[in-house]
Amino acid sequence: MEHIISFINDIVWSNALIILCLGAGIYFSIVTRFVQVRYIREMLRLLFHGESSQKGVSSFQAFSIAIAGRVGTGNIAGVATAIAMGGPGAVFWMWVIAFLGSASAYIEATLGQIYKQVKDGEYRGGPAYYIEKGLGVRWYAVVFAIATIISMALFLPGVQSNSIASGINTAFGVPMAVTGAAVTALLALIIFGGVKRIGKVAEVAVPFMAGAYILMTVVIIAMNVTEVPAMISLIVRSAFDVEPAFAGVFGMAISWGVKRGIYSNEAGQGTAPHAAAAAEVSHPAKQGLVQAFSVYVDTLFVCTATAFMILFTGQYNVVNPEGGFIVENLPGVAFGPEFTQQAVNTYFPSLGSGFVAISLLLFAFTTIMAYYYIAETNLSYLNAKGNKWMLWALRALILAATFYGSVKTAESAWMLGDIGVGIMAWLNVVAILLLRKPALRALKDYQAQRKAGLDPVFHPKQLGIQNADQWDKTAEENKELQAV
Repeated sequence: MEHIISFINDIVWSNALIILCLGAGIYFSIVTRFVQVRYIREMLRLLFHGESSQKGVSSFQAFSIAIAGRVGTGNIAGVATAIAMGGPGAVFWMWVIAFLGSASAYIEATLGQIYKQVKDGEYRGGPAYYIEKGLGVRWYAVVFAIATIISMALFLPGVQSNSIASGINTAFGVPMAVTGAAVTALLALIIFGGVKRIGKVAEVAVPFMAGAYILMTVVIIAMNVTEVPAMISLIVRSAFDVEPAFAGVFGMAISWGVKRGIYSNEAGQGTAPHAAAAAEVSHPAKQGLVQAFSVYVDTLFVCTATAFMILFTGQYNVVNPEGGFIVENLPGVAFGPEFTQQAVNTYFPSLGSGFVAISLLLFAFTTIMAYYYIAETNLSYLNAKGNKWMLWALRALILAATFYGSVKTAESAWMLGDIGVGIMAWLNVVAILLLRKPALRALKDYQAQRKAGLDPVFHPKQLGIQNADQWDKTAEENKELQAV
């Protein structure tokens, strides 16, 4: 089975997908005139503006939902894996895909907003919606929805649960199967709607734990602040194969940097538009800019902090593509959260492993919940949510995948996750390249209205954008109110 998974993973994550993701990021950066740089101040302003409604959440809430999905095991175990497989240079390529991916994130989030709909009394949207409404290709939208359901419910939960179980096992010696069973049971209580207070506790605990984790990394970086220039130099030299210690892993650095970068920040993958579409805003570009900023928070801040911790302390191994290790500072330690735990242990011996394990538990668990929400949204798109047996099948599938992933090897879990991310990225990046014009028109319109001193309001028909039904309906309702 593992050979089959590896074979499929190699096909999905061929050089073609790496080129597609980097190329799309470069293209969107150019055609938006580097919106990810020009509008940083505007992104911060929009982050705390806007209010929720009965149908939608505020910009900040949508940002928080997206961050909850983005900040997970990819920021702790994923960074460690990238370094293990591609050396320190992989971190540079994570930065590159984050910078370029921020422009892609603007495009996909804006499209999610433009083509959102009201279902079950709430805003719903995402790639399946904008593929059907924007491209007019129903079968493509259905393929994306099915691929997303399979990825979110079958392929991706195991990565999160495996990292949780591995971290808990390293820190507290709890068997991985026991942790997996506990996480699966807790997830069942939430997705079956039985214990709402658990979700409320997580809503409070996760931001607190994220803050504590970031504070921990900042403290360790501050303790080594004089080494930061040398560390950045090492990362850049390794990225271009000019660091003798890591010669020969140039291709692996690019591949794993891009792969883990996309896994972490999800730019172009097609997950964030689901959260973006749920926001109550007066103009789609507002949420597009907010989501573009969330990529920076995830990769350029949290992932970089984790990478610096690992590299400062030398708590990592680097695999030799031809067999063995180029660097083996931790004999017998598998790649994954253990690198991060060992790094924190270097400075806080009595705290490190447990702290990272609990951080992973909270980060990864909320990410699995986000996966369920995205899968259910696509089930709703297919109008299959009303068939209770399909909803039950979805819940059973994600629970089984969560437990199965916790007892599998880290390598198998990550390969399954990569397949899920890769399939979604293939489908979504092609779609947003084909559907770029409405998002670009929205940006141009937003810029013009802001330049005129207005709070931008979206009128799709005036911009030649068709099938933005919800926005057309809102515009008609506003006209009626003004007439009264």
